[in-house]
Amino acid sequence: MSPAFAKLSALEVSTCQAFNQVNRMRFWGRMFAAISRVGDGWIWYCLILTLPLWGGWQAVRVSCLMAVGGLLCTWLYKWIKGKTRRPRPSEVEASLQLTVAPLDRFSFPSGHTLHAVMFTIVASWYLHPLAWVLVPLTVLVALSRLVLGLHYPSDVLVGGVIGGIMGAATIGVGVALKVF
Repeated sequence: MSPAFAKLSALEVSTCQAFNQVNRMRFWGRMFAAISRVGDGWIWYCLILTLPLWGGWQAVRVSCLMAVGGLLCTWLYKWIKGKTRRPRPSEVEASLQLTVAPLDRFSFPSGHTLHAVMFTIVASWYLHPLAWVLVPLTVLVALSRLVLGLHYPSDVLVGGVIGGIMGAATIGVGVALKVF
């Protein structure tokens, strides 16, 4: 490991420890655990299924586009995780307290953050008032991954960047297909 990478890794572990202190407070640990579970996917499935109630036939097409985008995001982040095989912070640093068990073995990138960003961008593009609810939820989901000791800051950052790219690409496909 290069000295620069070792310094970055040490900084990330210390940042994880700082965020994880919030998890040690019973109320906040439970709150972030609940937020993390909301971000497991079911909130996005509910959004996909209920969007047509607000927007009719047009929203059915948006929901289909979001479902395909979500599947592509799932494939992409699992592929990246399989290639990088980065251990979770809690496997590297024993002092991190886990409140929620990880859904899979590897850390990089954060799939929760990736999906939250992608779905928030697409849903907010289609129905702007949703941004008032989805943006804060997305920020809390991303924070929950750090607080719970499940991800490094770079996992969350890269997950957000990939989610942003995938959200923009999904909108681009939707515009090209005249879904929006």
